[in-house]
Amino acid sequence: MKQTESLTRSAFLLAFDLRKEKLTQRSELGYLLRAAALAELLLAGNLADESGKARALTHPAAEPGSLRAVVWEQISNSPPRSWRRWVQKDLGKAVRVVRDELAAARMINVERRHILLFPVERITPRKAYLSRRLAERVGRAIRGGQPVGHLDEDVRVLAALAAAIRLKTVIPSWRETRLRRDRIQQLSAPVEPIATALRKSVEAARAAASG
Repeated sequence: MKQTESLTRSAFLLAFDLRKEKLTQRSELGYLLRAAALAELLLAGNLADESGKARALTHPAAEPGSLRAVVWEQISNSPPRSWRRWVQKDLGKAVRVVRDELAAARMINVERRHILLFPVERITPRKAYLSRRLAERVGRAIRGGQPVGHLDEDVRVLAALAAAIRLKTVIPSWRETRLRRDRIQQLSAPVEPIATALRKSVEAARAAASG
């Protein structure tokens, strides 16, 4: 992963199921992207955890209009609120912002058409090998083989967030999540409040959908 690549863009690319040639868990992608933006801000010192709530500190060096900038502005203009609140906010907008960034960078193709008057959007990666390589690195981080402290920070955080929502491209089953529980806890340590908020948000959404 390039040092200049954002966690949000990498999370979007990680969500591509290359066998099915589409994004996996599309309805949950917004949660993942919001969590990735929050993680970037926390690790950079732009946010702090204050008794389980996100508090804005220094302004981030982020491109105006990027998801990272959007999220920080929302938090800085609000009293401290829970991480879960910020993970769940404006999910559709989060997907659109990162989608448009990747399309402008010619990393993905976006095809739009109508079926029976309903708009349909198909998103595919232009460089599938990047998604494949990223999934391999994140999958290895979850399954072990290298001490957590030796992993690149971006890979470690992506692995923690992917495990929090059981992203099928890297951790296909609930059984594997249970088997790797201790490893996942270690991976999540730098962004623990965000990983927990992401997991609980997605679990609540799944319960609501099934109910």
